[in-house]
Amino acid sequence: MKYPIGIQDFGKLREGGYVYVDKTEQIHRILQSGNYYFLSRPRRFGKSLLLSTIKELYSGSRELFEGLWVEDRWDWGKTHPVIWLKFSSQGVRTLGLEPAIHKMLSETAASLGIELQEDSYDLKFKELIIKAAKERKAVLLIDEYDKPIIDYLDDIPKAEANREILKSFYSVLKDCDPFLETVFITGVSAFSKVSIFSDLNNLENLSLSTAAFTLLGLTHQELERYFPKQLQEVDAHQMKAWYNGYSWGGEKVYNPFSILRFFKESKRFHNFWFETGTPTFLVKEMRKHRYYDIGHIEASEHQLSAFDFKRLDPITVLFQTGYLTIDFYDERFRVYHLRYPNEEVRFSLQQYLLNVYRDTLSGNALAPAVAITKALEANDIASAIEAINSTFSSIPYDLWQKENEHFYHALIHLMFSLLGTYIQSEVHTSKGRCDALVHTADHIYAFEFKLDKTAGEAVQQIKDKGYLAPYMDSPKQKIAVGVNFSTAEKKVTEWLVEEL
Repeated sequence: MKYPIGIQDFGKLREGGYVYVDKTEQIHRILQSGNYYFLSRPRRFGKSLLLSTIKELYSGSRELFEGLWVEDRWDWGKTHPVIWLKFSSQGVRTLGLEPAIHKMLSETAASLGIELQEDSYDLKFKELIIKAAKERKAVLLIDEYDKPIIDYLDDIPKAEANREILKSFYSVLKDCDPFLETVFITGVSAFSKVSIFSDLNNLENLSLSTAAFTLLGLTHQELERYFPKQLQEVDAHQMKAWYNGYSWGGEKVYNPFSILRFFKESKRFHNFWFETGTPTFLVKEMRKHRYYDIGHIEASEHQLSAFDFKRLDPITVLFQTGYLTIDFYDERFRVYHLRYPNEEVRFSLQQYLLNVYRDTLSGNALAPAVAITKALEANDIASAIEAINSTFSSIPYDLWQKENEHFYHALIHLMFSLLGTYIQSEVHTSKGRCDALVHTADHIYAFEFKLDKTAGEAVQQIKDKGYLAPYMDSPKQKIAVGVNFSTAEKKVTEWLVEEL
């Protein structure tokens, strides 16, 4: 079986004999229901392949759709000229946005046999649309419309300048409606109504629409249909935990890039999607806003789509870029509950975040988690405390003095959360639950951490609150661990162990 990893050209995919998960029924249903569409999805989810498929439909390339759902349901005799603008391959960083737009329009016009006369980029865009639609309405496809913005989130003035250029560029679309059959725009970030597309009142946002819940990404049912042999060779439960879980309000889907790499590369669990785009800027913003426990977050619909450069909300960016996904929607309070989509994202993001809190991007963030895991499996609490202190000691003194309590809670949470990659470990922050509950083959540990108090108080709280009571029928040894951290000495100064 040939896996279409990284292939964004529908023609190349079909002619090359690569496996294709048939999405043409959903594509057909959407295209028949309107004319102007917008869809945001994280990177590596198949947005470019989607637009390539739409291009071939309107170009009348019936031979590419042989055997697919849409083959005998599309009017192949009615073709349209297709204008496909790809912001991901225009050299915006090296040329600048305006020159890149001019270059893109000129190359697109040449491919359609059109000569452009206008000098300004917006009028040149309008001229291209009108001339392309001389005989039949044109189809406009815009891939990664927001790349000139997303690539400059660490340079807000530049991002805002690029946004204004894009707003002027897209403003011509309103007057070009008579010349356009279909417009389909994709990107990572969802637009704001008062931002880039403020003039396009008829632009339908599919990002949280039922019509597009599984348009991109692969459902488990699709894996069972197209990859039955591969599924028989893996631990399906672990595979789901690692790669499934993305949701925009409906059925969960796998990231296609990760799951195809997983199938191809000897079924080895790895952070395939995450490694292709390290979110350095994002984790720095999380630390700046003191975000570290994002496993369960509530957000309004406005928060999921708002994009304010001057007051950048990490939750908005985390959701739109794929590091958080929708768990469920609370109809009563009209809020979305967000979570990590899967283990690949949680495991990878928490490592980067732990390193950022330690003021390094190159350190081994897994080292303390591995050391604590080995220590607890051996019932060696002293070594576990040593690993915790080692992590705290790596924090620069000036950072610790500035935010010691916040650093304390963040590092404890991230270290014990990463334990969950190797053994069953839960980190709690709500009242009435212990700070961390860890299960090994022979022990159940309840950890309670105190700041500038006593380890005795921590153990007493474990007993008073009955944190280990639900596990009394378990044959495992149940151990309460009270830990006190001194902000003055920047380390654990006292710990107490008591078997219950």
